[in-house]
Amino acid sequence: MMSKPSVLFVCVHNAGRSQMAAGWLRHLAGDSVEVRSAGSDPAERINPVAVEAMREVGIDITANTPRKLDWDTAESSDVLITMGCGDVCPVFPGKRYLDWQLDDPAGRELEAVRSIRDEIRHHVEQLLDELRRPPTAESQS
Repeated sequence: MMSKPSVLFVCVHNAGRSQMAAGWLRHLAGDSVEVRSAGSDPAERINPVAVEAMREVGIDITANTPRKLDWDTAESSDVLITMGCGDVCPVFPGKRYLDWQLDDPAGRELEAVRSIRDEIRHHVEQLLDELRRPPTAESQS
């Protein structure tokens, strides 16, 4: 992995899960990771319940805008993390892919979105631990 890896979070609307994941990674990693997010069918705005859930933990995602997943962004990312985008996510040989099975916060009450937010944090913390681990001889071959 490069000295500053890039991580792309992808979900359908880029309005909930992927935005919360990007918020967590920016918060926990600082500028040591390039954080990107996109959606296969982006919404017009971020889910306000997701914004509130993140605000509760001190992370402001209000300025974020849902973006359309594009080939160049996916191709230039080191790690692609999908969250329910199905077959529309491009596949590139040699890229690292993770698929996080997470409930969609769309239409959910704040209490349910808090649980999703906390599950995302757990996944992001594991990812960050892996990104910070020095490469082994096995992973370089």
